[in-house]
Amino acid sequence: MNASITLCMIVKNEEKDLERCLESVKGQVDEIIIVDTGSSDDTINIAKKFTSEVHSFTWNQHFAEARNYSIRKATKDYILVLDADEYLDKNVDLQQDISSGLDYYLFNIKNYYSSSESFMHRAVRLFVNNENLFYENRLHEHLNIVGNPTFQGGEADSLIHHTGYSQKTMDDKDKLKRNLSLMQKAVRENPDAYNLYNMGKTYLSLNEHLKAADYFKKAYPLSTNRVFLPELLTKLAFSLGELARYEEGLQILIDAVPLFPEETEMLFIQGTLLHKAGYQKDAIAAFQQCLKLGDSGTLVTEGSGSYRAMEFIGEIYESQRKLSLAFEAVLQSLQIKKNYIPALRRYFNITLKARIPLNEVYETIRQLYDIKNIGDLQLLVDVMYDLRHPLLSRLLMDYRITVPVNIEAVASLFDKRYEDARTGMMTVERITSLDNGPDMLLLAYLLKDSLLLKQAVQVLNLSQRESKLLSKLVCREEINPAQLTNAGEALLLEIAKQLIILQEPEQFEAITKELLGTKLETQCKLAVLLVDYGYENVAFDLLVKLYGEKPLSIPVIELLGDLCCKMGYTDDAEVLYARLMELKPVYSSYEKCYDLFESRNNITGMRRIWQKIQQQFPLSQWQISLKK
Repeated sequence: MNASITLCMIVKNEEKDLERCLESVKGQVDEIIIVDTGSSDDTINIAKKFTSEVHSFTWNQHFAEARNYSIRKATKDYILVLDADEYLDKNVDLQQDISSGLDYYLFNIKNYYSSSESFMHRAVRLFVNNENLFYENRLHEHLNIVGNPTFQGGEADSLIHHTGYSQKTMDDKDKLKRNLSLMQKAVRENPDAYNLYNMGKTYLSLNEHLKAADYFKKAYPLSTNRVFLPELLTKLAFSLGELARYEEGLQILIDAVPLFPEETEMLFIQGTLLHKAGYQKDAIAAFQQCLKLGDSGTLVTEGSGSYRAMEFIGEIYESQRKLSLAFEAVLQSLQIKKNYIPALRRYFNITLKARIPLNEVYETIRQLYDIKNIGDLQLLVDVMYDLRHPLLSRLLMDYRITVPVNIEAVASLFDKRYEDARTGMMTVERITSLDNGPDMLLLAYLLKDSLLLKQAVQVLNLSQRESKLLSKLVCREEINPAQLTNAGEALLLEIAKQLIILQEPEQFEAITKELLGTKLETQCKLAVLLVDYGYENVAFDLLVKLYGEKPLSIPVIELLGDLCCKMGYTDDAEVLYARLMELKPVYSSYEKCYDLFESRNNITGMRRIWQKIQQQFPLSQWQISLKK
């Protein structure tokens, strides 16, 4: 005989989501208890469509008390707890879940962000109706099962979907401010491990990483045997990473990962910190291990064991200018999840840098995406427009897509139909953002158009001095680059990049001459741009000149060493990397030198660098594996 189940909910102003939740439990529960804490919308009327058991509770800023009020009204064998912004998966079978007769069950909960991304965590949502089981905590309430051997639990096969983490929902409910106030009260009342941990999570959601790290550290010594310990350590390391305290975060994870080998998210965060700290060999190894694990663990962001890890590998290879490897990794990421925007953006950028013919790129996109599907088509248009990709115009024309005039103008511009683009830009009555200002400036430069330049200057809100300099630039008159502000130099660099993509060599050469008179930092950025898009000889000449002028400049030495290595000037690269290790004795400098020796099969050099890494950088794991 089946056990009976009561659904217990507490709600307030949930008219947008409540019906979806209640529809999902049809045929799964025998009783529905709804406790309203002060709705002013249509929530109560919607609830009454499904149950007569609708009750009121005076809100006292204590979730556990409201939750306990609801479960005390349950009359069935088991209690299911859901929030209004949750719903049961269509394949749920609660009777199958409780057939083992345990006291409580952990459910997998899939939490959706505003994009198509999500993360999974587990929580007790189904438990036996027993007066000795009740909720604790003002916020982030939980059953009193921790350290209680009286009740036995297990895992349910069922899945709960949760949309409450979408940005719109967070904004609508002002959850972050509410949570902060309630958590501050909870910590004052009871500064135990769980409250300190959740206080850290609250500050993390507010991007206050210093406070988050402080509370996670306070919670750690009290959390030795708690189920949330892996998440606590992962979030602590993440917060330290956001504070650029990479090695401190890595030390935590290097100790923790062996203790929790199935926690993909922990390993994924380790990979991101390694990448940011310059430990690229170890970062790739961490992400490859994520791929072996898949999305596993107590809490994991969707894709950390698949497409997100693969995209990060692509990012590392792209940063090392190993474009073939980067292309393969990012393509694999898209094959796993085609609507993962970071991978799609990286794919388009890599194909431009690698100069893959646009026809090949277009055909690959048509194989990956069902372009007749409006969702796929909209995704491609949005990303191509954002990147100013040359294939945007072809996509619009092939599929007869009607778009706003500014998007059509951008498509024309990067299809090299400059007069059509000018007509479009001039017919845009008002652009309230900076979105199309750089496009206007680029087009004004290409067409030597002072009227379009005037419009661009207004949109970009440039100073009178910058306006005069850009006016001279558009008319191909000599300017004094030293008079450019940082914003002006950034605009010129962006124009130079777009001229490369548009394959306008004469105009690109003219802009480059002006950039050669800017400050050292901007010239280094120009060198990076040149190398990224295959102008290696031009970049080499620029960097040699800068090296002659500034022989102790670390950015110049590093860029020139990398370029010499790429171009096969390995003896010069060795000299430059030796200087780099003296001036910038961080791990990444030594890894570059080791890779150089490895490419030359110089065993003596490899061993010498390996020994220095072993002595000075104990966080590096690959050098430990060599020792073994």
